[in-house]
Amino acid sequence: MSSEQPATTVEGQEVIQHQPAAATALEEPAAKTTEPAPEEPQNQFTKEFTEKDWEGVKFLRSKLVDIAKEVESDSLTLWGVELSSTKPTAKSSVVLVKFVRARPATFEAAKDMLVSTLKWRKEFKVEGITSEQFPEDVFGKVGVICGKDKGGRPVTYNFYGSTDPNVVFKDVEQFLRWRVGLMEKGVALIDFETIDSMVQVHDYAGVSLMGGRTANSKAAAKQASQIFSDYYPELLHKKFFVSVPTVLTWIFWTFTSLLSPATQQKMSVVGSGPDTISTALLPVIDKAQLPKRYGGEGEDI
Repeated sequence: MSSEQPATTVEGQEVIQHQPAAATALEEPAAKTTEPAPEEPQNQFTKEFTEKDWEGVKFLRSKLVDIAKEVESDSLTLWGVELSSTKPTAKSSVVLVKFVRARPATFEAAKDMLVSTLKWRKEFKVEGITSEQFPEDVFGKVGVICGKDKGGRPVTYNFYGSTDPNVVFKDVEQFLRWRVGLMEKGVALIDFETIDSMVQVHDYAGVSLMGGRTANSKAAAKQASQIFSDYYPELLHKKFFVSVPTVLTWIFWTFTSLLSPATQQKMSVVGSGPDTISTALLPVIDKAQLPKRYGGEGEDI
């Protein structure tokens, strides 16, 4: 059918009117395309990250090139895990998130903590410390890594009452290097894929309430505590204080009351004797892994 309409005359000229052809379809603007965000490598720990955790991890990752320059290093590795801004891994995300969670106020604070940790490791010469030799007769009974908990985490035992503080803490620097070395041996057993933390048992059996602490022992304890707080964040799953003298129990509870609720939940003050200690430890450490002195069937330490 013709779309022409009857002719009309305008100022003496015949004009044919035409109707516009009907549109067959509405033209839609081309959809905007964006490159999909690269999928993050995942493991059992990263799958539990919150949105803020991921934001913090990505922020730290974006700063790794600058951090490497600041610590004067061509590449960054921490606790055996490579930290790369271009080749992220699930393990590196698990490492980075520990700094985000330890400094929740701002991501810049988390970055500062990471920078401080890397600088301290260079200054303290941590790399290779696990192969250093220390007097067995001095430190052999002070601390040991023995067995695993039910989740496969390494368990470190520290003994405070069976040693002579005048001998153990005679050289504070030597003690600190030994203690950091023991910590590094424990961290070396963490793969950040299936395990991301450790268990510690601090045994106070035999601790003297009168004159048991020297100036050196106080200085060493303070420095060691500061080192682990500042440079080994979020590596603790559970900490047990066992065989604590009753008179000292209130000091521990006063101390723990100053900590965050999350940290408090990781700490337990336990009395003395195999039955009492095993009741507290067996829910976490299998009987076959728990040393005999604590009511288990594991290696006698």
